[in-house]
Amino acid sequence: MVTRLLYLTRHAEQDLTEPAEPDLAEPDSGLSERGRRQAALLGERLRGRRFAAVHHGPLRRAAQTAELVARSLPEVPVYATELAGDHLPHDTDPAGLPPAYAKFLGQFSAAERVDGPRVTAEAVRRFAGPVGEGAAGDEPVRELIVTHSFLIGWLVRHALDAPEWRWLGLNSHNAGLTVIRYSPTGPPNLVAVNDVAHLPPELRGTGLPADYLV
Repeated sequence: MVTRLLYLTRHAEQDLTEPAEPDLAEPDSGLSERGRRQAALLGERLRGRRFAAVHHGPLRRAAQTAELVARSLPEVPVYATELAGDHLPHDTDPAGLPPAYAKFLGQFSAAERVDGPRVTAEAVRRFAGPVGEGAAGDEPVRELIVTHSFLIGWLVRHALDAPEWRWLGLNSHNAGLTVIRYSPTGPPNLVAVNDVAHLPPELRGTGLPADYLV
């Protein structure tokens, strides 16, 4: 088995100026101009690292982020996968949680409370561990996942072996970088969490409350 360095990033800033489709809370739109800049800068941050693959969720904002990042990673294959989609990661019981969390969790349908955790569990099996079958060599295998806050929060919680509800509140900056190291010989290590050193101040904290900009 070989160490996996799993790079996680939330998609860059979404363009919310497009009108929403009927029955959708927000459009499946692409990136804003700021988002395109964020994605390009993230690509520059990762340039020179040897990646085995880039994976992204099916929504346009994730796909476009992956496309822009991949321009700095020539010859690295890019894959769309449901495993990196925007899913509810856990059917969390709101009992005992702050009212804001209970209200948030109440918006998900019965189907989302079943399907989301199922897909997330598959993502954990696929990505959250050292590289096994067919892997060889001493250099870690690097994979980048362009995804959404929920999956990043869940994978951080999983790496820390924290209570299942603790994915709540682990919010990610657009184009922020989280890296988890999965070694064959020890527990997961958080190498970086929500790292935005590649972004200038005016491109940080987008999509999040103002007090996330520190």
